[in-house]
Amino acid sequence: MGEIEDAIERADQESFTREPPKTLQGRINYLLRQLGTARAVAAEVGVTADSVNRYRRGARKNPPADIASRIEAAVRSRWQPQVRKRRRKQAATTGITVETRARFGYTAPIGTTDDGRFRRLTVRLPAEFAQRLFDARDAGAGDQQMRDIIAEGFKETYFQDGGSRAMGISDVAINDIDYLDLDY
Repeated sequence: MGEIEDAIERADQESFTREPPKTLQGRINYLLRQLGTARAVAAEVGVTADSVNRYRRGARKNPPADIASRIEAAVRSRWQPQVRKRRRKQAATTGITVETRARFGYTAPIGTTDDGRFRRLTVRLPAEFAQRLFDARDAGAGDQQMRDIIAEGFKETYFQDGGSRAMGISDVAINDIDYLDLDY
């Protein structure tokens, strides 16, 4: 996953109304209900089907740290899909807040500086960019395509201030992301 997809996933997880299962058995049982078979769960977390069954029965209680983190990530990625869907639908009508520290580069008219530099920005992007971002993610877009959507939102909202300044800026690019968080 890329930085943008990770930020969307973190924002989704902030909207949970209940906590996911905390015990290993609870997590495995949840994954079994979601995926159907021990073989499917095993393929998801990178263990054998026998190991999944041992975790389910409680015969094996302490998986290696990397396996435990993969189990937790698999549960969190599937937890409360209706809550996630409702929050995204709301964000697609109200907009999203993007907080980032990144290097922004842009194309500007001759005589002005267009050197990319790090900026720390917190900008509320309009609903149209939120909808485009979610549509791109659902369509399987890559991290660069999602960066371009956010960069276009920054261009219109922050750099050009809705059309009242810096109209000569034609392209904005997010080059180096130090961190990026979304809130909706």
